[in-house]
This record gives sequence, C-alpha cells and structure tokens, in this order.
Amino acid sequence: MPVIVRQIHNTQEEYEVDMKMHIEFRHLRTVKAIHEMGGLARAAEVLNITQSALSHQVKGLEEQAGVELFVRRSKPMKLSAAGMRLLRLANRILPEIEGLEAEFDGLRDGKSGRLHIAIECHACFEWLFPVLEKFRKTWPDVDVDIRPGLAFDAMPALQKEEVDLVVSSDPEDLPNVEFAHLFDYAPVFVASSQHPLAQKDWIEAEDFRGETLISYPVERARLDIFSQLLTPAKVEPAGVRQAELTAVILLLVASNRGIAVLPDWVVREVKYNSDYVTRPLTKDGIIRQLFAAVRSEDMEKPYMRDLIQLAGEEASRLQAAAK
Repeated sequence: MPVIVRQIHNTQEEYEVDMKMHIEFRHLRTVKAIHEMGGLARAAEVLNITQSALSHQVKGLEEQAGVELFVRRSKPMKLSAAGMRLLRLANRILPEIEGLEAEFDGLRDGKSGRLHIAIECHACFEWLFPVLEKFRKTWPDVDVDIRPGLAFDAMPALQKEEVDLVVSSDPEDLPNVEFAHLFDYAPVFVASSQHPLAQKDWIEAEDFRGETLISYPVERARLDIFSQLLTPAKVEPAGVRQAELTAVILLLVASNRGIAVLPDWVVREVKYNSDYVTRPLTKDGIIRQLFAAVRSEDMEKPYMRDLIQLAGEEASRLQAAAK
C-alpha cells in the first residue's frame, strides 16, 4: 500500500502517515466482471482486455488494498470478504456512473437537456401549456420548467443561463441572443354587448377616456394597449383594475365592470358569445409579433427547434379557431 509521509512542524517534530488506496472505475468494473463471470478468462473477454492485463490489474489492486480480494483456490473464482465489500461499492457506484454517461450521451445527441422558459406575455400561459403537453411526449428527457418572466428581468436571466428561452413581444439587439418569430397576433378590444362602445366598428385611443380598463397585473410598458395605443396618444383611462386570470377579466367585462384588450387568440371562445363584443383597435387594427428569445448556441438543439415549431403550429390553430 502506498505510504505518504508528511512532516508536520509543531513545537515538537512529528510525523503523520497517511495510507491511501486509489480506486478507479475500471477497478470496480473488474471486480464486478470477475464475480459475475467466475474467472479471469471470461471476465477479460467481457472487459475487452487481455487476460494478462486483467491479472496484472488485479494484482496491483490487491497490493494497494494489502489484502486478498479473490479466493483463487476455488472454482469458479470467488471474492474474499474484502472483495465482497468492494463489490458492494461497485454495485452502488457503477449504475450511477452509467446513468451519468447516458445523460451525457443524450446531451451530445440533443435528446436531453434543460428548457427553462420565462414568459413576458401574461396571456401566453394558456397558449403555451398545450404546446408543452405535446413537447413532453416527444422529449421526455428534457427538463422543462416555466418561470413568469414578469417577476424578474428575463433577458439578463437568459444571458446568464438562468433560463433557456424567453417568450417576448419586444425583440432586442443582444449579443449571442437570437429571436425566432413565433406568430403574429392582434390585440382586440373586448366589452360587454351592453356597453355603449359595442356600437362602434373599431375602437380608438380617445374611446378609453372615462373607462375602467381591466388588465393583467403587468407594468404598463408590457401591455399592448398602453405601449401601442394609449401612451403614444397620451390618453389615460379613468381607472385600471387588475386581474390575474383571463377568465376573471372576461367575467368582469361581461358584468359591464370595465373593458379589456386581449390577444385575438385568447378571446376565441367569446367571439360568438352574446355577452361580449370584440372590436379591432383603430380602423386598420394593430398587429404584434411574438418571439422566442434563445441563446445562439442553443438555437440548433433539436428539442429547441421542435418547441419553436410546435409553438407556431399551436398559435396557428388557435388563430384559425378564433376566425
């Protein structure tokens, strides 16, 4: 057994002897193979090495241990008590190593990985969940998680590799970040069929004066109604009431408690409901785009490309249903 002598200087000169045994993964595989095959010859075949090399490896391992690991007098060749302890270690560690190797193989092949998503579009949760349901069936080894990007700075988090994809309607010129177009959508006005504005063919910024706007709990700069219409026109609604869920927003609108602006694919279910009306914003309407922001190095990963494709297909399906 190798002996390392290390001198320690205290008030009196002392010496410490440190006994170390250096076990490698190949040693564990060797012990396991010999135990299962019952001899050096068959174990050497399984390990794809010569019997001489295997015998030399066993001898070196026993010299390190300072004890006999195999009972050579028996046929088939058996482990000693010390060898059995090493076998138990092999049975515990080798499956973990094999699992890790499989994970690395999956990463190299693009079959596994991490996909943590941040969403800057509050209404996108309802659109994204069906996408992820399809995605998980094709990519079961990809770790998927969703974080509401409205609660933190999503783009810096993407650059720091804290998240892997950001759903956003506001592309930026960022180093090593690419924006893949997902789909176009139109923010539309939603009101009770009893509301006076229900008589108009389209809605303008001035129509919001004196009205209660019901919106998601999002800062104004991230809401289409403000960024695309009200803020440029310098129009302020009489009040803003916030609701977390789309269903609650529509319930309040149907009760004539206020008006709302939602993406066209969100209101597909109320388009033909007599309690609501939907109208375009401005005569020509407003068109917005939604993007998937991804680090450039991750854009070519097979599962990333597949998710972006699925997202676009689901959006097209929802928009077709809304027409």
